[in-house]
Amino acid sequence: MTETNCIFCSIIKKEIPSKIVYEDEEVMAFEDINPAAPVHILIIPKQHIATLNDLKETEEKLAGKLLKTAALIAKDKKIDQTGYRTIFNTNANAGQVVFHIHLHLLGGRKLTWPPG
Repeated sequence: MTETNCIFCSIIKKEIPSKIVYEDEEVMAFEDINPAAPVHILIIPKQHIATLNDLKETEEKLAGKLLKTAALIAKDKKIDQTGYRTIFNTNANAGQVVFHIHLHLLGGRKLTWPPG
């Protein structure tokens, strides 16, 4: 999937509506349209990067920002104390469907292990 046919790139450009919960110059976060928990937010870089395997050394700070943004949203959604899970799925066998890296933030209920 390239940037030109990426659904997340279209969401970033606001060509596709979404319920945005956070946005700055580098990242965007929005509610998952098929939530697996009461709180299910997707946190994405505005830069198109297909998978974690494609993340360059120069983009390490951006990866950290995705995680820090998850923690900020967890606090805002009041799940920071009860607990939450963050997940990157990488490639098809791990469940990645949209090939634009995205961090899942899940919470609002007791989460089981193993996840799937």
